[in-house]
Amino acid sequence: MNEKRTIQTVQKIIAVFFRENQRMPSYAEMIELLGVRSKSVVNFWINKLVDAGMLEKDIKGHLRLAKRSFAIPLVGSIRAGFPSPEEETLCDVMSMDEYLVTRPDSSFLLTVSGDSMIGEGIMEGDLVIVERGREPKNGDIVIAEVDGEWTMKYYRKRGQQLFLEAANPQYPVIRPKTELKLAGIVTAVIRKYHT
Repeated sequence: MNEKRTIQTVQKIIAVFFRENQRMPSYAEMIELLGVRSKSVVNFWINKLVDAGMLEKDIKGHLRLAKRSFAIPLVGSIRAGFPSPEEETLCDVMSMDEYLVTRPDSSFLLTVSGDSMIGEGIMEGDLVIVERGREPKNGDIVIAEVDGEWTMKYYRKRGQQLFLEAANPQYPVIRPKTELKLAGIVTAVIRKYHT
């Protein structure tokens, strides 16, 4: 067994196989994929992946990727300016849930309505990932309850003054009259262009 192999490496190997073949590898195929000599070593890694929540077993004992986890290939970078002659090459396999959510136990999703944050690139219909329990810094995008109403805005602090500011000049600055409660900090935005 390769002592340097990690659970993330094994997950990536299985995820790549799944993407290319649209099915999970058999135990015999995993022996070759992982470069090991026996099914007992494969079973060791399977159990590790199941315990970590990266794989699941159905009622018949068949393996499947965990519903909460998905990985796609990272094939390089792309210029947003002039075209580049670089060709696509597989650099890594990236788990999107790990990339977007650093603290899953304290994170939740919200669907955006309204256009007060369009200057930040947050549009109506987008999903935002919100993390609870972090102290906001000046300029963070927060979910807050202000005088009984919920909103998403920039968190601003000047001296002892706290206020919320939109990323759209059509909206006024919000200064709490009685109460400002923070629900969390926006850590990521997800937009789907095609269904």
